[in-house]
Amino acid sequence: MNLVNHSPPPPGASAKETEAHSTRISRVNKFKRILQSSTVSLPELRDLAWSGIPEEVRAMTWQLLLGYLPANSDRRVSTLERKRKEYLDGVRQAFERNSSIGSKAVPATSSTPNLGGGRGIDEAIWHQISIDIPRTNPHIPLYAYEATQRSLERILYVWAIRHPASGYVQGINDLVTPFWQVFLGSYITDSDIEQGMDPGQLPQPVINAVEADSFWCLTKLLDGIQDNYIYAQPGIHRQVNALHDLTRRIDLALTKHLENEGVEFMQFSFRWMNCLLMREISIKNTIRMWDTYMVVYLEEP
Repeated sequence: MNLVNHSPPPPGASAKETEAHSTRISRVNKFKRILQSSTVSLPELRDLAWSGIPEEVRAMTWQLLLGYLPANSDRRVSTLERKRKEYLDGVRQAFERNSSIGSKAVPATSSTPNLGGGRGIDEAIWHQISIDIPRTNPHIPLYAYEATQRSLERILYVWAIRHPASGYVQGINDLVTPFWQVFLGSYITDSDIEQGMDPGQLPQPVINAVEADSFWCLTKLLDGIQDNYIYAQPGIHRQVNALHDLTRRIDLALTKHLENEGVEFMQFSFRWMNCLLMREISIKNTIRMWDTYMVVYLEEP
C-alpha cells in the first residue's frame, strides 16, 4: 500500500495555518515511521491512533489494527492477494449456489458484474439487502452510484450467508460504509470523496480490491460484536443496560426524569447501539470516531 506524499501549505497561508499544516505533517510522519518499519509495533500504532488518524494513512492503519494486514511487511502483499482472491471466489460461489429455500436469477448487469449469468440466491436475504442499500446514506452522491450499491450488496450478501447464526440484519449496511469510503479514498484523488467521482470509472481490479478489503474488515469488526445481531440481540440489550447504569451514576436526576416520563432507554438508544451511532452523526465524524473505537475495542487478546 502506498503512503501519500505531503503537499506544501497553500500560498499566502497565515502563520496559524502554516503552523497547523506543520503540526499535521509531523503527525503523519509519526505514523509513517511506524507503518514503514519491517514489523509494525501495534502498541505504538494504537497509542498514536487514539487521537485520530490522518486520512493519508488511515486505510493501512485500520487494516493493521483490525488484524487484516499482518504486522510483518514481508507478508502483506501475499496476504492481500490471497484474501482478495478468496473474497472474489466467495462471491462467485455465493451467487452460483442453489438455495434450498428458493432462488431467483440475478442478472450480471444488476448485481454481479463480470461474474457471469443468472445466480441462485437466498431470496429472503437478498430481498432485504436490496431494499436497504438504496436507503444507505441517500443524501450522499457516492452512495447513489450503481458501482457503490452493487459492491455493498455483494459484501453484505456474502457476509450474511457465511454467518447464518445472525444472517443479514438491518444496520449492518451502515457499518460497511466507513470501510468502503476509507479504502476507496486510497485510490482516488478527489478531496471530497462523498461528492466526487463515480467509482464505476475505476478499473475493475481496483473496485474488486476495495470491495474485498471492505468485506474482510467488516467481518473482523462484526466478529467482535456479532451478538448484537443474533436472535434477540443480547449484545445490544447489554449495551443499553450499561448506558442506563452509567447515566444513573453520573446524572441521577436525568434518569429519574426519563423514568417519570415513561421513557425507556431502549426506545431511544437501540438505534445508537445497532448502528454504532452512524445514523446520528455524519460518516466523516463516524470515521474519526472509529479511529479511537478500533483502539478501544480491538486490542490484542
